[in-house]
Amino acid sequence: MNAFKFIIDCNAGKLVKWLRMLGYDTVFFKGDDDAEMVSAALSENRIIVTRDTGIMKRRLITSGKVSAVLLTSEIAQVQVGQVLRIFHTGDCISPFTRCMECNGLLEERKKEEVKERIPPYVYKTQDKYMECPTCRRIYWKGTHWQAMMDKISSFKIE
Repeated sequence: MNAFKFIIDCNAGKLVKWLRMLGYDTVFFKGDDDAEMVSAALSENRIIVTRDTGIMKRRLITSGKVSAVLLTSEIAQVQVGQVLRIFHTGDCISPFTRCMECNGLLEERKKEEVKERIPPYVYKTQDKYMECPTCRRIYWKGTHWQAMMDKISSFKIE
Protein backbone atom coordinates (compact mmCIF):
# COMPACT_ATOMS: atom_id res chain seq x y z
CA MET A 1 0.00 0.00 0.00
CA ASN A 2 1.35 3.42 -0.82
CA ALA A 3 1.45 6.35 1.57
CA PHE A 4 0.21 9.06 -0.77
CA LYS A 5 -3.27 10.38 -0.02
CA PHE A 6 -4.98 12.85 -2.32
CA ILE A 7 -7.97 15.17 -2.27
CA ILE A 8 -9.21 16.27 -5.69
CA ASP A 9 -11.53 19.19 -6.29
CA CYS A 10 -14.37 19.27 -8.78
CA ASN A 11 -12.33 20.82 -11.58
CA ALA A 12 -10.24 17.63 -11.86
CA GLY A 13 -12.92 15.05 -11.06
CA LYS A 14 -11.99 12.53 -13.76
CA LEU A 15 -8.62 12.13 -12.10
CA VAL A 16 -10.23 10.60 -8.99
CA LYS A 17 -11.02 7.24 -10.60
CA TRP A 18 -7.63 7.01 -12.27
CA LEU A 19 -5.75 7.56 -9.01
CA ARG A 20 -8.01 5.08 -7.22
CA MET A 21 -7.40 2.56 -10.01
CA LEU A 22 -3.67 2.94 -9.33
CA GLY A 23 -4.26 2.24 -5.63
CA TYR A 24 -4.06 5.75 -4.19
CA ASP A 25 -6.32 6.81 -1.33
CA THR A 26 -8.18 9.56 -3.18
CA VAL A 27 -11.20 11.53 -2.05
CA PHE A 28 -13.34 13.72 -4.27
CA PHE A 29 -14.15 17.08 -2.70
CA LYS A 30 -17.56 18.02 -4.05
CA GLY A 31 -18.00 21.23 -2.09
CA ASP A 32 -17.30 24.73 -3.30
CA ASP A 33 -15.60 26.10 -0.18
CA ASP A 34 -11.86 26.12 -0.81
CA ALA A 35 -11.11 26.75 2.87
CA GLU A 36 -13.04 23.60 3.77
CA MET A 37 -11.03 21.53 1.28
CA VAL A 38 -7.71 22.92 2.52
CA SER A 39 -8.77 22.22 6.11
CA ALA A 40 -9.72 18.63 5.18
CA ALA A 41 -6.36 18.17 3.45
CA LEU A 42 -4.56 19.41 6.56
CA SER A 43 -6.49 17.26 9.02
CA GLU A 44 -6.32 14.10 6.86
CA ASN A 45 -2.75 14.67 5.67
CA ARG A 46 -3.84 14.72 2.01
CA ILE A 47 -2.25 16.34 -1.01
CA ILE A 48 -4.55 18.74 -2.87
CA VAL A 49 -4.72 18.23 -6.62
CA THR A 50 -6.44 21.05 -8.48
CA ARG A 51 -6.62 23.22 -11.57
CA ASP A 52 -7.68 26.22 -9.44
CA THR A 53 -4.87 28.79 -9.17
CA GLY A 54 -6.69 30.53 -6.30
CA ILE A 55 -6.31 27.53 -4.01
CA MET A 56 -2.57 27.57 -4.60
CA LYS A 57 -2.41 31.08 -3.04
CA ARG A 58 -3.85 30.01 0.31
CA ARG A 59 -1.54 30.48 3.29
CA LEU A 60 -1.51 26.82 4.39
CA ILE A 61 -0.31 25.88 0.91
CA THR A 62 2.20 28.70 0.37
CA SER A 63 3.66 27.99 3.83
CA GLY A 64 4.10 24.32 2.98
CA LYS A 65 1.80 23.01 5.72
CA VAL A 66 -0.46 21.52 3.04
CA SER A 67 0.98 20.05 -0.15
CA ALA A 68 -0.76 20.84 -3.40
CA VAL A 69 -0.34 20.26 -7.12
CA LEU A 70 -1.57 22.68 -9.75
CA LEU A 71 -2.48 20.62 -12.80
CA THR A 72 -1.43 21.99 -16.17
CA SER A 73 -3.73 19.92 -18.40
CA GLU A 74 -7.45 19.26 -18.73
CA ILE A 75 -6.78 15.68 -19.91
CA ALA A 76 -7.07 13.13 -17.10
CA GLN A 77 -4.37 10.80 -18.45
CA VAL A 78 -1.90 13.69 -18.68
CA GLN A 79 -2.89 14.77 -15.16
CA VAL A 80 -2.12 11.28 -13.83
CA GLY A 81 1.32 11.43 -15.41
CA GLN A 82 1.92 14.84 -13.85
CA VAL A 83 0.97 13.63 -10.36
CA LEU A 84 3.09 10.48 -10.67
CA ARG A 85 6.06 12.50 -11.93
CA ILE A 86 5.88 15.22 -9.25
CA PHE A 87 5.73 12.75 -6.38
CA HIS A 88 7.92 10.10 -8.00
CA THR A 89 5.19 7.57 -7.30
CA GLY A 90 5.46 5.53 -10.48
CA ASP A 91 7.20 2.67 -8.66
CA CYS A 92 4.70 2.45 -5.81
CA ILE A 93 1.41 1.97 -7.58
CA SER A 94 -0.90 -0.84 -6.43
CA PRO A 95 -3.39 -1.19 -9.27
CA PHE A 96 -6.88 -2.46 -8.52
CA THR A 97 -6.63 -2.41 -4.73
CA ARG A 98 -9.19 0.37 -4.17
CA CYS A 99 -12.81 0.73 -5.16
CA MET A 100 -13.09 3.15 -8.05
CA GLU A 101 -16.51 4.27 -6.81
CA CYS A 102 -16.05 4.88 -3.08
CA ASN A 103 -12.28 4.58 -2.42
CA GLY A 104 -12.65 1.58 -0.08
CA LEU A 105 -9.89 -1.02 0.10
CA LEU A 106 -10.82 -4.11 -1.91
CA GLU A 107 -10.87 -7.55 -0.32
CA GLU A 108 -10.49 -10.90 -2.05
CA ARG A 109 -13.61 -13.04 -2.30
CA LYS A 110 -14.05 -16.68 -3.15
CA LYS A 111 -15.91 -17.46 -6.32
CA GLU A 112 -18.76 -19.10 -4.43
CA GLU A 113 -19.22 -16.02 -2.23
CA VAL A 114 -20.12 -13.80 -5.18
CA LYS A 115 -21.94 -16.31 -7.40
CA GLU A 116 -25.40 -14.79 -6.92
CA ARG A 117 -24.14 -11.25 -7.55
CA ILE A 118 -22.31 -11.62 -10.86
CA PRO A 119 -23.40 -12.58 -14.37
CA PRO A 120 -23.37 -16.36 -15.08
CA TYR A 121 -20.83 -15.98 -17.90
CA VAL A 122 -18.45 -14.15 -15.57
CA TYR A 123 -18.84 -16.91 -12.99
CA LYS A 124 -17.92 -19.51 -15.61
CA THR A 125 -14.92 -17.64 -16.98
CA GLN A 126 -13.34 -15.93 -13.94
CA ASP A 127 -11.84 -17.35 -10.77
CA LYS A 128 -10.56 -14.31 -8.87
CA TYR A 129 -12.84 -11.63 -7.41
CA MET A 130 -12.40 -8.54 -5.29
CA GLU A 131 -15.14 -6.79 -3.35
CA CYS A 132 -15.42 -3.39 -1.76
CA PRO A 133 -16.68 -4.00 1.79
CA THR A 134 -18.04 -0.44 1.91
CA CYS A 135 -20.24 -0.27 -1.20
CA ARG A 136 -20.20 -4.02 -2.01
CA ARG A 137 -19.16 -3.51 -5.63
CA ILE A 138 -17.48 -6.59 -7.12
CA TYR A 139 -14.48 -6.51 -9.46
CA TRP A 140 -12.89 -9.17 -11.66
CA LYS A 141 -10.39 -9.35 -14.50
CA GLY A 142 -12.80 -9.05 -17.41
CA THR A 143 -12.16 -7.58 -20.84
CA HIS A 144 -12.09 -4.08 -19.34
CA TRP A 145 -9.19 -5.09 -17.08
CA GLN A 146 -6.68 -5.43 -19.93
CA ALA A 147 -7.84 -2.13 -21.43
CA MET A 148 -7.23 -0.43 -18.07
CA MET A 149 -3.80 -2.08 -17.76
CA ASP A 150 -2.95 -0.71 -21.21
CA LYS A 151 -4.04 2.77 -20.07
CA ILE A 152 -1.92 2.49 -16.92
CA SER A 153 1.17 1.61 -18.95
CA SER A 154 0.49 4.56 -21.26
CA PHE A 155 0.71 7.22 -18.54
CA LYS A 156 3.50 9.62 -19.34
CA ILE A 157 5.64 9.87 -16.21
CA GLU A 158 8.66 11.55 -17.77
